[in-house]
Amino acid sequence: MSVQPTREDKFSFGLWTVGWQARDPFGDATRPPLDPVEAVHRLADLGAYGITFHDDDLVPFGAPAPERDATIARFRKALDETGLTVPMITTNLFTHPVFKDGGFTSNDRSVRRYALRKVLRNMDLAAELGAETLVLWGGREGAEYDHAKDVRAALDRYREGLDLLAQYSVDSRYGLRFAIEPKPNEPRGDILLPTVGHALAFVQSLARPELFGVNPEVGHEQMANLNFMHGIAQALWHGKLFHIDLNGQHGPKFDQDLVFGHGDLINAFALVDLLEFGGPGGGRAYDGPRHFDYKASRTEDADGVWASAAANMRMYLLLKERAAAFRADPEVQAALRAARVDELATPTLGAGETYADLLADRSAFEDFDPDAVGATGYGFVALHQLAVEHLLRAR
Repeated sequence: MSVQPTREDKFSFGLWTVGWQARDPFGDATRPPLDPVEAVHRLADLGAYGITFHDDDLVPFGAPAPERDATIARFRKALDETGLTVPMITTNLFTHPVFKDGGFTSNDRSVRRYALRKVLRNMDLAAELGAETLVLWGGREGAEYDHAKDVRAALDRYREGLDLLAQYSVDSRYGLRFAIEPKPNEPRGDILLPTVGHALAFVQSLARPELFGVNPEVGHEQMANLNFMHGIAQALWHGKLFHIDLNGQHGPKFDQDLVFGHGDLINAFALVDLLEFGGPGGGRAYDGPRHFDYKASRTEDADGVWASAAANMRMYLLLKERAAAFRADPEVQAALRAARVDELATPTLGAGETYADLLADRSAFEDFDPDAVGATGYGFVALHQLAVEHLLRAR
């Protein structure tokens, strides 16, 4: 299996990732601004297929109409020259001071109305560039003080806003899907819809739930000490994995946005195995973009930015290669059978069986020997050891 990325791999990057100037709360930028047109050409040369952006990543906030039009025209020309696509865009409702208390859920009604207009305008641009997904990250939708925000009213306003966006897309025939991106905290002390589970539950309250899914990010779930692969599996189970953000994270701390695989490598291995080989019949479980939401370390210069972008794709393809070998290993297949992993797919009740039939089945209780069954191991450690050995290329 080649580890040279191609367009078929569907690797995409946010303009804010390679374009991050490496400012943080404690230090100034260590890199100069990046021209979005250069980003398009450099990513195309590396083998990416797509580029994504916030509205303000491409066009500076408050730019006059002629500047905005000229910038978009240059960007579109670069896309045409390289063949790169824009599979997703998102809207910045977190940087400008006006959004210090959120966009959709600000206590100030005028801010909420302004936020909706900003997103509607960005949806027009999404349609113009052929984007299929609008990601919604509510980084400022939250609070630091419990009495400062009526959370139930905030969820009402959140729902009201998203319902309006969906209706606009339908009426405009844009065909957009909307992906909510959960995060537990940072920049707000507590962010609304903090995990995949919260977002999935919220989606069911919307007027058009079929248009809404999730955009989970590795670091965001792992900041909450959750298992990212499990969250992705649940999103797939619901049919709601509309987009995914890949990066690396070292446990529950600040959002690190490391290169994919440069954090919890074993969980990254399990994730790639799920996405690429965990579908029905062992095929792909997810066909959308493999999107990298990472940031080149503040220690890197411009060359380091592109080296780290390439590292994301190489890491994914190396893990895909190792996952394929893991799946094909006869010893692994035997260990999976010994662990009875496949048996979990068999319904607990037989076809047409009712609770009355279950109550009448003596083998299910009266003649069942829990001591004997409880004394039998599953061999999970041996199975996991095989996974680690494949990851380390020891097999």
